Amino acid sequence: MTRRRGYALLAAIVSVIVALSAALYVGVATDDGTNDRASLSGSRLPHNSAAPVSTGVWVGSWSAAPVGAEPGTETEGLAGRSVRNVVHTSVGGTSARITLSNLYGQSPLTITHASIAVAAGSGTAAATAASMRRLTFGGATAVVVPPGQQVLSDAVAVRIPADSDVLVTTYSPTPAGPVTYHPTARQTSYVAEGDLTEDVTGTPYTGQVEYWRYLTALDVLSDEAVGTVVAFGDSLTDGKNSSLNANNRWPDYLSDRLRAALAAGRNLPRYSVVNAGIGGNQVLVSGLGRPSENEAGLTRFARDVLGRPNVKVVVVDLGVNDILRNRGLADPDRILAGLRDLVRQAHARGIKVVGATLMPFGGHRGHTEAREDVRQAINAAIRAGTVYDAVVDFDKAVRDPYDPRALRPDYDSGDDLHPSDRGYERMASVFDLDDLKGGAPAEL
Repeated sequence: MTRRRGYALLAAIVSVIVALSAALYVGVATDDGTNDRASLSGSRLPHNSAAPVSTGVWVGSWSAAPVGAEPGTETEGLAGRSVRNVVHTSVGGTSARITLSNLYGQSPLTITHASIAVAAGSGTAAATAASMRRLTFGGATAVVVPPGQQVLSDAVAVRIPADSDVLVTTYSPTPAGPVTYHPTARQTSYVAEGDLTEDVTGTPYTGQVEYWRYLTALDVLSDEAVGTVVAFGDSLTDGKNSSLNANNRWPDYLSDRLRAALAAGRNLPRYSVVNAGIGGNQVLVSGLGRPSENEAGLTRFARDVLGRPNVKVVVVDLGVNDILRNRGLADPDRILAGLRDLVRQAHARGIKVVGATLMPFGGHRGHTEAREDVRQAINAAIRAGTVYDAVVDFDKAVRDPYDPRALRPDYDSGDDLHPSDRGYERMASVFDLDDLKGGAPAEL
């Protein structure tokens, strides 16, 4: 039997199984967490596939914005393989749910088996056996995600710890390409042949990749946090060139700082911190393709920020690529107008906006004096308080005192644009945690 005929037969079998599922769930995730207190239905299936009655606040504990279609997966996708994404939590909770995306898929994505578990340690595909849970979607183990859409799982009762690795595994038996992915994960995830979704040993997961597939969010019903902070930006937020498997992006450091400050008794909001950075992202311009890969900040803000649960604050660090990737000379007023539009969108939802000054890139191949003038004009407006509710001055924090147009050498990863681990830590260290207090003003 040829592979094509084999897939056709398998597809027919899967379609029958899915049709007979108790409640096949096909849909789009739309829950923004506005119902802070949740009472969840009792379990109907084994493996704790639905959460028991519980109370808490739904917050984001991890996220990654969908970026594009994974090269090489256009035809078969990841058919017949288990995809084990490793993600790192910001805060813990008593129940969890995930979001799966088929934004860049060209055909329906059928997931017949999905699970969540706490990792047995750092840098491993092994799970703690007691934490392994089967995930359901509308009460069914199978879900079909239409092209261009995303789906939210049911809540499952599982204790998710803060500052820990969690394993989210999915299995798709049939071709459904291309795969929606996030390429700059700076985290090793795993692949195994066959349906090994609930394997806890990690041994069969011999394939390794440094990006996330399908998975775009992990939310928790938390007794530790009451709101979510979203870091919204480009590769500087995504953590490009930070150490692999070390969680050294500046939002990671910010989450660490906030947890430590709360543990020390500081009077601060109990918030989680999640990352919505995309390498190369611009405020105004999207990439190529249908749908566009690397969607402009203005386009994706509703999904990647407003679509997260109980968002209280967004930290915007965006604009450098609008300068660097413009073949001519970027207009600072247009970029500032785009940033102010993001602020208006946030304020309409009662979300406070903290904005970052644009960091230096002197020495980078794209640097020119004219582009430097554009950066300085944007930073002057940001510092003047005419753009955001509050400002974090990343530029001042990481620039070289002897050449303010460039990164300080020990804060530079080596490409004159992206910080080193120490640079990312420095960015988080200058963030005033008191700026997390309060809400959006009635008028900017």
